[in-house]
Amino acid sequence: MDIIANDQGNRTTPSYVAFTDTERLVGDAAKNQVAMNPENSIFDAKRLIGRNYSDQTVQSDMKHWPFTVVNHGGKPKLQAEYKGERKTFTPEEISSMVLVKMKETAEAYLGQKVTDAVITVPAYFNDAQRLATKDAGMIAGLECAENYK
Repeated sequence: MDIIANDQGNRTTPSYVAFTDTERLVGDAAKNQVAMNPENSIFDAKRLIGRNYSDQTVQSDMKHWPFTVVNHGGKPKLQAEYKGERKTFTPEEISSMVLVKMKETAEAYLGQKVTDAVITVPAYFNDAQRLATKDAGMIAGLECAENYK
């Protein structure tokens, strides 16, 4: 089995998405600019995915993040300014942006379209979190075999 290096030559890709006035950055590029753009740099979406806004973990984690999390119908949404506009994203959408980047990296390496994926989740994820992670894969255009712990 080969582990495909990303565009920075790394075998792991940080789950970071950053928004600027001109572009959306994903992975290492997003993580590398956090200090200059903290409120528009989103990470830890995994800690929100499949949870309710009122969840104690969500409420506790929000105190430590530089980005804004808002209540949207009882679910958390992440806010960022992108190209001069205030946008809100679900955790699934943020996760899908990372998955799209990884999908594109795999397609460039393999020289063919990638449609199937196995996405692992932490053992402590509940069914709602597993389903939300699978939804992120679907948003990214991936058919997810199963969520593996």
